[in-house]
Parts: sequence; structure tokens; C-alpha cells
Amino acid sequence: MDTAGLLQDAYGRIHEIVHHAASDLDAEALAYRPDPDGNSIAWLVWHLTRVQDDHVADVAGTEQIWTKEGFYDRFGLPFAPSDTGYGHRNNEVAAVRVDSPGLLLGYHDAVYEHTRSYLAGLKDPDLDRIVDERWNPPVSLGVRLVSVISDNLQHAGQAAFVRGMNQRL
Repeated sequence: MDTAGLLQDAYGRIHEIVHHAASDLDAEALAYRPDPDGNSIAWLVWHLTRVQDDHVADVAGTEQIWTKEGFYDRFGLPFAPSDTGYGHRNNEVAAVRVDSPGLLLGYHDAVYEHTRSYLAGLKDPDLDRIVDERWNPPVSLGVRLVSVISDNLQHAGQAAFVRGMNQRL
């Protein structure tokens, strides 16, 4: 397996966990928070998808799916188009609500397909390209893509955990 295939596999696992966590839930279950300061499934999936969309679009030099395909307007959230959820406080987490998993998973699926397509064209030497010089050491493409995988897997696992907690009530 080449590196692009390995990365595609990792992002595919995120995609599977997200679908497991959010499929077949109603608005109440998607908004369920284990305590008043906890994150809901809707927020977790929206946030991890926003991070993937933002970071992959940046390294690919493309417009984010969020704005390009009109998801920003369809979600109707009270945030700037560039908001990914990083640093959100309690009231902002509560603002991420959807009526059903369709919109949430539709956005995630579109971002996943963009990511998968981008990864398919990568060659191993591409991963050494510096994509962010604000850090010391500067961040390479490979490091950025793995960072997104790490962040996304954590949030997808949290969403699956919250689903399990809610189902036990």
C-alpha cells in the first residue's frame, strides 16, 4: 500500500465512525449533551467535518465545501463562514442543531469525497511540502494530514460515545 492509500484508509475509518455515530438519530438525540458543558453529536460531527474541510481545502488550494456547495447557507448557523468550531463555548456548541442526520452526514460525505479525491493524487514526495510556516518546525503536508486524522478520530470517537450514553438513558 502506498502512502496515499494509507491516508485514504485512515480518512475512510473516520467516515465510518461518523456514520455510525450520527445515522438514524432524531434532532433531540443529535443535540443531546451528556452535561450542560458537554458536546453534542451534532456539534462534534459538524466541527470535525469543518476542520477536515478547512485544512484539506487549504493544502489542496481549493474552496471549502462548506461555502462552495452551499452548506454554510443550508445549516444557517450564527457563525462566520470561516468558523470551524475551534474554541467554541457552551452557547456556541448549543447553537449547532440539525433536524435530522441528513444534512450533517451530507456535508461530511461531500468533504470526505473531496478529501479522498485529493489524497488519491498524492505521491510520497508531496508529503514533505511545507504548508504552514507559522510553527517551529514548519508543518509539512504529511504532518498536517495526520494531525487532521488524529483530531477527527478523537471527535468521531467522542460522538460515538455520546450516542452510546444517550441510548442508555
